[in-house]
Amino acid sequence: MAKKVLVVYAHQSSGSFNAAAKNAAVEVLTAQGCTVDVSDLYAMGFKATATAEDIKGEVKNAENFCYLEESKLAWEQGKLSDDIMEEQSKLTEADLIIFQFPMYWFSVPAILKGWIDRVLTNGFAFSQEKRYSQGIFKDKKAMLSFTTGSLESMFSPTGINGDMNVTLWPLQNGILHYCGFQVLAPQIFWAPSSAVAEDRKSMLESWHTRLQGLLEEKPLSFISLDCFDEKAFQLKPEVHEKHASKEFGLTVGIHLNKPLPPHSQMKAGV
Repeated sequence: MAKKVLVVYAHQSSGSFNAAAKNAAVEVLTAQGCTVDVSDLYAMGFKATATAEDIKGEVKNAENFCYLEESKLAWEQGKLSDDIMEEQSKLTEADLIIFQFPMYWFSVPAILKGWIDRVLTNGFAFSQEKRYSQGIFKDKKAMLSFTTGSLESMFSPTGINGDMNVTLWPLQNGILHYCGFQVLAPQIFWAPSSAVAEDRKSMLESWHTRLQGLLEEKPLSFISLDCFDEKAFQLKPEVHEKHASKEFGLTVGIHLNKPLPPHSQMKAGV
């Protein structure tokens, strides 16, 4: 069955390397029979701030406005703003979501963070009962595809920027996995702005090649929600004991005061 793909694209310029990467995804996946939709956030003038304006009509508590609670209520009542409902509809239909962006300040651009804050609302994208491995989007795949301004060596365990696996943890675990997505390994384009034309071409060719089999890739590994107790959400003693003699921690964030597992946020199967 043909897959549906949503590309959430956050770059201002149609002549950018990010645009070329986005176009490659559209081209290759469409050629494979996928239906590909692109949310071009800058072209859409997508609103980045999560405010009471995102809710149609009166809010429940205007004096002490809480976006988490008010957006959940508005989603349940069909009162979220049209732009949010449009993006939620695209997301609901998609089997795979690709986030294409330039890394800003070790994270995503503000306009993309605004998409995350406003579209992945409480109730629609997660709940107290449905998160992580039991998350609402556990049957969907998602991935980050982004450019850096720094060289790959600078994002290493001995580099000045630190280990890229640590940088990726809040995005891939704290957002994507939190909502239940099966997270594919990121596609990282290292410092294309300072690379020669031949190297930039090689980066895009590698992306073209990967896209050919992207839909069949295995996701990154995260710890199942079943491994934690239901009260304090601590690792169950038996899980902790099982890994006590292991060389590395379980994940970047749940490292058990051990060395971080190498490449766990960048390669599947490690």
